[in-house]
Formats: sequence, structure tokens, C-alpha cells
Amino acid sequence: MAKILIIDDDPDIVEAMKMVLEHNKYEVITADEGELGYKMAKVEMPDLIILDVMMATIDQGFHISYKLKQDEKLKSIPILMVTSISEKTKFKFDRKRDEDFIPVDDFVEKPIKPGELIAKVEKMLNK
Repeated sequence: MAKILIIDDDPDIVEAMKMVLEHNKYEVITADEGELGYKMAKVEMPDLIILDVMMATIDQGFHISYKLKQDEKLKSIPILMVTSISEKTKFKFDRKRDEDFIPVDDFVEKPIKPGELIAKVEKMLNK
């Protein structure tokens, strides 16, 4: 059973994703803040991290993704960044254009539909 760490400060989003993932037989652990999520990743060694952008600050998720990818122990863990930042800032992410700037493996806009979440997770875990 793959272990997924969700790092997001919105309890409703976290609960919705957790229910969908657990229903599909994934083990889910959560952190409601970026630095806590980073520490949990070091201890739990998840198979995948789902990371929000806007938490304690508008860009905390970006900073946490850099820390995760610079950590020798954690850098190979895929990161799915979930965000509603484009709604707030009108900035649109593009995997190919932004991969050097934002070290994550894929992006998805909130709210994410259950089927889309599972499809992204399965694709990322099967890389």
C-alpha cells in the first residue's frame, strides 16, 4: 500500500482528498503546515507528496518543494502540487515551462475531482 503525505492547510480539501485516496487503498498522512510536512516527510518517507502552494504564506509550498528536492533523502519522492493560486493571481502553471522554476512533478488546480486525483496519483506512482 503506497503512503501519501498531504501538506495543505485547508481541512476540507484535506479531508476530501484523504477520503478519496483511502477509498482507493492508499495510506494517507497529513500535515496542515509546510514545515511540519517537511519534517513528517523525513520521518515517514512517503511514496508521494501532495503539496499546496498557499499555506502560512502565499508561496510556502514553493519553498517546501525546494527543501524537499534539495534533501538527498527526499528528492526522489514525486510531488503533486495542488493550488488555487491561479484563481487569486491569474498565474497559470505549465509543467514544461515552469519545471526549472518550480521543482514539482505535476500540477493540478483546486478543487480537484476525485477521478482526476486518482489518475494523477496512479500515474505519478507508476513512473
